[in-house]
Amino acid sequence: MELKCTTTEPCCPQPRYSTSVSVQVRPRSGVRSRTRGAILAAAASVLARDRTATLSDIAEASGVGRTTLHRYFPDRDSLIEAAIKDSIQAIQQSVAEAVLDQGPPLDAMRRAVAAMVAVGDRLMFVFGDPRLLEGYGARDGAAPPDDPVIDLIRRGQAEGVFDPEVSASWIQHVLWVLVYRGCEDADSGELPRHGITATVIRTLENGIHVR
Repeated sequence: MELKCTTTEPCCPQPRYSTSVSVQVRPRSGVRSRTRGAILAAAASVLARDRTATLSDIAEASGVGRTTLHRYFPDRDSLIEAAIKDSIQAIQQSVAEAVLDQGPPLDAMRRAVAAMVAVGDRLMFVFGDPRLLEGYGARDGAAPPDDPVIDLIRRGQAEGVFDPEVSASWIQHVLWVLVYRGCEDADSGELPRHGITATVIRTLENGIHVR
């Protein structure tokens, strides 16, 4: 029996980026790499919640002084650009580690949700302001043909698991928005952080599975 998509149109920010966006990574060494990584992770976390946060706010959150931060990133623009690239890489890696091309589609989708929740701060940062992603994602929201999430959804539709009457891109957008909203609700205290994954999975499965 077919499961119809009953999820209503999401009102949260819509992603214009695909998990298959390519980001080049230059190897870095030791302490410098860890410090840079801590600054970028803190930048994503802080700016996801306050777009007007200062470099001092980010330095404090990352556990370094502002002078140290400036040695890595001379100004706000360079920090934000690096944080975007680092966040995209983190999302890509998390999704790749979920091996979405293996196992039953339903199990793979659950792994996809868990992978996205694991990098929730990065998702909130890059999806919270669509202007950040200009030049980094597919134009007009179109997903490249090798997007692992889109591939999973299409596989699930072909196998009769996911609703074939809605587009794969629509299901992907709903997935991103549910994860985004789950992270927001966890921040506001409406949802325990450990409950995000289960809540997103339950909501998504009730909306896209074939009944």
